[in-house]
Amino acid sequence: MDALRGRWRTDCAGVARVGQADVDEVGSRLLRRWREPHRHYHDTTHLGEVLAATDTLCTAGDVPADDRTVALLGAWFHDAVYSPEAHETNEAESAALAEGELRRLGVRDEIRSRVGTLVLDTVSHDLAAIDAEDPARVVLHDADLWILAAPVARFDEYCRQVRQEYAHVPVADYATGRSEVLRPFLVRPHVYRSAHGRSEWEPVARENLARELTRLAG
Repeated sequence: MDALRGRWRTDCAGVARVGQADVDEVGSRLLRRWREPHRHYHDTTHLGEVLAATDTLCTAGDVPADDRTVALLGAWFHDAVYSPEAHETNEAESAALAEGELRRLGVRDEIRSRVGTLVLDTVSHDLAAIDAEDPARVVLHDADLWILAAPVARFDEYCRQVRQEYAHVPVADYATGRSEVLRPFLVRPHVYRSAHGRSEWEPVARENLARELTRLAG
């Protein structure tokens, strides 16, 4: 947890125009959200993985520093509000939270707006909607989907963790609903938007997705 607190300070350093105590206060509120007891997958481990994937993609794509900051702030807020029971509004509420908290930090309007856009991109992960001219949007889209290309043990753990979050849903209904979420990633031309994602992650992601869809089919 100390590592994430330090990471938050670093990721805010170039854009926050308030004192360190205020930065730390916002970071503490964020981390409390990420540690809510109903989260089994969408927790601080996921946050750390998305931040790491963001770093990888920014380095691989030689993403400019300003765009990298926007992508990292998007990572911090993208699942800040998370409820399996109200999943239709999670991203919109997370984007609104980002707007309010970044305003408290004195972050410029342009950056706040871009972070909100990145968070909303994670509603459907629609490749056609991702503006390739905005490196931050490409990066967060792919970083949030890194888990699809995780090593087998981690991917399978992710699948179990998501099922835990939806334990209130009957088995058959969960299998149907989850398949509807995952199948589009497998059938579309590409899972990822970035060159690195497509070359390094996509083959593994397709194998993982096919395996999980087979399991869900029974």
